[in-house]
Amino acid sequence: MLTAIDHVQLAAPPGSEAALRSYYVDVLGMTEEAKPPALAARGGCWFAAGGVRLHLGIESGFRPARKAHPGLRVTGIQAFAERLASHGADVTWDDGLPGHRRFYVHDPVGNRLEFLEPA
Repeated sequence: MLTAIDHVQLAAPPGSEAALRSYYVDVLGMTEEAKPPALAARGGCWFAAGGVRLHLGIESGFRPARKAHPGLRVTGIQAFAERLASHGADVTWDDGLPGHRRFYVHDPVGNRLEFLEPA
Protein backbone atom coordinates (compact mmCIF):
# COMPACT_ATOMS: atom_id res chain seq x y z
CA MET A 1 0.00 0.00 0.00
CA LEU A 2 1.34 3.44 -0.91
CA THR A 3 1.49 5.88 1.99
CA ALA A 4 3.44 8.94 0.79
CA ILE A 5 5.93 10.27 -1.70
CA ASP A 6 9.39 10.09 -0.15
CA HIS A 7 11.00 12.43 -2.68
CA VAL A 8 10.90 13.63 -6.26
CA GLN A 9 14.03 13.35 -8.38
CA LEU A 10 14.83 15.87 -11.08
CA ALA A 11 17.80 15.72 -13.41
CA ALA A 12 20.55 18.30 -13.93
CA PRO A 13 23.64 18.60 -16.12
CA PRO A 14 27.14 17.80 -14.86
CA GLY A 15 28.78 20.69 -12.99
CA SER A 16 25.52 22.47 -12.09
CA GLU A 17 25.58 21.84 -8.33
CA ALA A 18 26.65 25.39 -7.34
CA ALA A 19 23.82 26.95 -9.36
CA LEU A 20 21.35 24.42 -7.93
CA ARG A 21 22.45 25.13 -4.35
CA SER A 22 22.14 28.86 -4.88
CA TYR A 23 18.64 28.53 -6.30
CA TYR A 24 17.11 25.86 -4.09
CA VAL A 25 18.62 27.21 -0.84
CA ASP A 26 18.89 30.98 -1.37
CA VAL A 27 15.86 31.54 -3.61
CA LEU A 28 13.39 28.79 -2.66
CA GLY A 29 14.44 28.68 1.00
CA MET A 30 15.10 24.94 1.13
CA THR A 31 17.82 23.25 3.18
CA GLU A 32 20.44 21.03 1.58
CA GLU A 33 20.52 17.49 2.96
CA ALA A 34 23.74 15.49 3.03
CA LYS A 35 23.79 12.61 0.57
CA PRO A 36 25.15 9.24 1.70
CA PRO A 37 28.85 8.99 0.69
CA ALA A 38 28.25 6.36 -2.00
CA LEU A 39 25.64 8.56 -3.64
CA ALA A 40 27.53 11.83 -3.09
CA ALA A 41 30.27 10.51 -5.37
CA ARG A 42 27.76 10.66 -8.24
CA GLY A 43 27.25 14.42 -7.81
CA GLY A 44 23.95 16.19 -7.51
CA CYS A 45 22.19 17.66 -4.48
CA TRP A 46 19.31 16.87 -2.15
CA PHE A 47 17.03 19.56 -0.71
CA ALA A 48 14.18 19.64 1.81
CA ALA A 49 11.61 22.06 3.21
CA GLY A 50 8.78 20.93 5.46
CA GLY A 51 7.58 17.61 4.06
CA VAL A 52 9.00 18.31 0.59
CA ARG A 53 12.16 16.51 -0.52
CA LEU A 54 13.71 17.14 -3.95
CA HIS A 55 16.72 15.26 -5.26
CA LEU A 56 18.67 16.70 -8.18
CA GLY A 57 20.64 13.96 -9.90
CA ILE A 58 23.37 14.49 -12.48
CA GLU A 59 22.56 13.20 -15.95
CA SER A 60 24.93 13.15 -18.93
CA GLY A 61 23.29 14.64 -21.98
CA PHE A 62 20.72 16.35 -19.74
CA ARG A 63 17.76 18.07 -21.39
CA PRO A 64 15.02 19.51 -19.16
CA ALA A 65 11.56 18.05 -19.54
CA ARG A 66 9.20 20.48 -21.23
CA LYS A 67 6.04 19.50 -19.37
CA ALA A 68 6.92 17.14 -16.49
CA HIS A 69 7.25 18.90 -13.12
CA PRO A 70 6.68 18.56 -9.38
CA GLY A 71 3.69 20.46 -8.00
CA LEU A 72 4.76 22.10 -4.74
CA ARG A 73 2.14 23.43 -2.34
CA VAL A 74 2.96 26.75 -0.68
CA THR A 75 1.38 29.23 1.71
CA GLY A 76 1.39 32.93 0.89
CA ILE A 77 1.70 32.28 -2.83
CA GLN A 78 1.68 35.96 -3.86
CA ALA A 79 4.60 36.81 -1.57
CA PHE A 80 6.40 33.64 -2.65
CA ALA A 81 6.00 34.56 -6.33
CA GLU A 82 7.28 38.07 -5.60
CA ARG A 83 10.30 36.61 -3.81
CA LEU A 84 11.15 34.43 -6.81
CA ALA A 85 10.61 37.30 -9.25
CA SER A 86 12.94 39.52 -7.17
CA HIS A 87 15.63 36.86 -7.73
CA GLY A 88 15.10 36.98 -11.48
CA ALA A 89 12.65 34.08 -11.90
CA ASP A 90 10.21 34.34 -14.78
CA VAL A 91 6.94 33.71 -12.90
CA THR A 92 4.13 32.46 -15.16
CA TRP A 93 0.70 32.49 -13.51
CA ASP A 94 -1.89 29.92 -14.61
CA ASP A 95 -5.55 30.07 -13.61
CA GLY A 96 -6.47 26.72 -15.18
CA LEU A 97 -6.86 24.75 -11.94
CA PRO A 98 -10.19 25.56 -10.23
CA GLY A 99 -9.94 26.37 -6.54
CA HIS A 100 -6.19 27.14 -6.66
CA ARG A 101 -3.76 29.92 -7.40
CA ARG A 102 -0.67 28.61 -9.13
CA PHE A 103 2.37 29.61 -11.12
CA TYR A 104 5.33 28.02 -12.88
CA VAL A 105 9.04 28.87 -12.89
CA HIS A 106 12.15 27.13 -14.20
CA ASP A 107 15.20 26.39 -12.08
CA PRO A 108 18.68 27.41 -13.32
CA VAL A 109 19.01 24.28 -15.47
CA GLY A 110 15.52 24.48 -16.98
CA ASN A 111 13.48 22.14 -14.76
CA ARG A 112 9.85 23.28 -14.61
CA LEU A 113 8.45 23.80 -11.10
CA GLU A 114 4.80 24.39 -10.23
CA PHE A 115 3.82 26.20 -7.02
CA LEU A 116 0.19 26.16 -5.91
CA GLU A 117 -2.03 27.17 -3.03
CA PRO A 118 -5.72 26.38 -2.51
CA ALA A 119 -7.78 29.55 -3.00
